[in-house]
Amino acid sequence: MSKISPEELSKILKEHKRWCDTNEGEGKKADLSGADLQDADLQDANLTQVLGLNIEQLSKVVTLYKAELDPELKKQVKDKYPHLLIF
Repeated sequence: MSKISPEELSKILKEHKRWCDTNEGEGKKADLSGADLQDADLQDANLTQVLGLNIEQLSKVVTLYKAELDPELKKQVKDKYPHLLIF
């Protein structure tokens, strides 16, 4: 389990956006497997659209405790993976 700082998460997401924008030619695909996203701000609706952030990707993290999520995404997490929202 690795705790990701807001700065690290921002860098990962920027590299992933670059990867998407260049048809995988530059940047790096985000891998959040095993990430501790406690208190992470993932609320930006544009983030979910641009990065394709979805329930399947979030199911691979260790925790989303106190994370700020897009309301629709949070509902999906509560329904399918409620344990990710508990400390």
